[in-house]
Amino acid sequence: MLRRAGPSLRHFLLERKSSAGYSSYFSEAKMSRPVQSRRLEGVDKNIWVEFVKLAATYSRVNLGQGFPDFPPPDFLKEALETALSRENYMLHQYTRAFGHPPLVKILAQFYGKLLGQDLDPMTDVMVTVGAYQALFCCFQAFVDEGDEVIIIEPFFDCYEPMVTMAGGTPVFIPLRPKAPEDGKMMSSADWKLDSAELASKFNERTKAIVLNSPNNPLGKVFSQGELELIADLCVKHDVLCISDEVYEWLVYDGKEHIRIASLPGMWDRTVIIGSAGKTFSATGWKVGWAVGPNRLLQHIRTMHQNSVYHCATIAQEAVAQVFQREFMLYGKPDSYFAQLPKELQKKRDWLVQSLDAAGMKPIIPEGTYFLLADISNFKSDVPDVPNSDEPYDSRFAKWMVKNKGLAAIPLSAFYCGAHKNNYSHFIRFCFAKEEATLKAANDILQKWKQEKTSP
Repeated sequence: MLRRAGPSLRHFLLERKSSAGYSSYFSEAKMSRPVQSRRLEGVDKNIWVEFVKLAATYSRVNLGQGFPDFPPPDFLKEALETALSRENYMLHQYTRAFGHPPLVKILAQFYGKLLGQDLDPMTDVMVTVGAYQALFCCFQAFVDEGDEVIIIEPFFDCYEPMVTMAGGTPVFIPLRPKAPEDGKMMSSADWKLDSAELASKFNERTKAIVLNSPNNPLGKVFSQGELELIADLCVKHDVLCISDEVYEWLVYDGKEHIRIASLPGMWDRTVIIGSAGKTFSATGWKVGWAVGPNRLLQHIRTMHQNSVYHCATIAQEAVAQVFQREFMLYGKPDSYFAQLPKELQKKRDWLVQSLDAAGMKPIIPEGTYFLLADISNFKSDVPDVPNSDEPYDSRFAKWMVKNKGLAAIPLSAFYCGAHKNNYSHFIRFCFAKEEATLKAANDILQKWKQEKTSP
């Protein structure tokens, strides 16, 4: 029986390689040959592995990775403690594979209100292991060999390899910066799509477009007009929209996050991706979700049930409880969704001032945890290397963490290979940090400025 052979199967087959049929296939040469996978070649390279290691080794202040270093809200921790202390021991066991019933029910209520839709919690909402798994399931479910997927640059770096792993072809369209009015700092709103260029990317092979608003790494919140442009093209060409909205509550300066699924013709062709980690400042919980019509989610459920199958019950129970709280407080000053962006906007403004005072040129983000800074004034610290294949911002970020102890991420990490040098004089900082962390970063920047200006 092969099942009983277990780990010794290979040894057994090699011992019998002189038998007919075995020697031709199970030879030492063929069994030692590296396995090739055309869809996976080149997607194993991940900048985060390198930069996380550099930050752990050299940094005194890590503003690179996108996670808060402050605690999540007390009511979230209390919800988890309550779930753990209950006598309902079934919260420690499997729950419904596509989402814990209390959680999908409140998500259906919440998003139904936001979208003006009557959502069925059992068919129009699915809970995933973080937004990351929801994205992966989308690409695997919908993208076939030869399909094209439009990705707006700069983009969250997993989109490209996920499309490739599904057998699709990424097609890139850049947000292009336009100089602001004299005397003003550049804003993420100054990075815009060219309407004619975007329209030229749609054709009969286009299966989907990936929209990330608010956008990581830029912090751009797409306007009503920009979303209508994308929506009109999706409807015209019968294209799916994968809408990554994990930063939906982190919008500043009175900006409004508009959900593309709420626009005419878009509900039936949009999958919304959400995240409890970003929503409640608890990225390690890995509770995400997909929201959309059953005609789309039924395919995502197939991918989910044949991969992870199930998400942590106790975490889903706690997230359900806090969403119940927020549903009751929605639109009121006490809502966490109202309080958190106010706190983060203060942190954003503080880091903007700090970077500007040090001589970097910050781009003011309309949303997210992140802001970009132009490092052109610092080129004397890290000169160009002629004929180098590595983008300048990547070399700069490595030099900065090693020599100044300050970790950030190069913007080139959020572009495809062919475009990495197009905007290679920006680095990304995360400002979702404790006041002490931001102060320590400011101390490094001010000392650096003094060193640059000293005779």
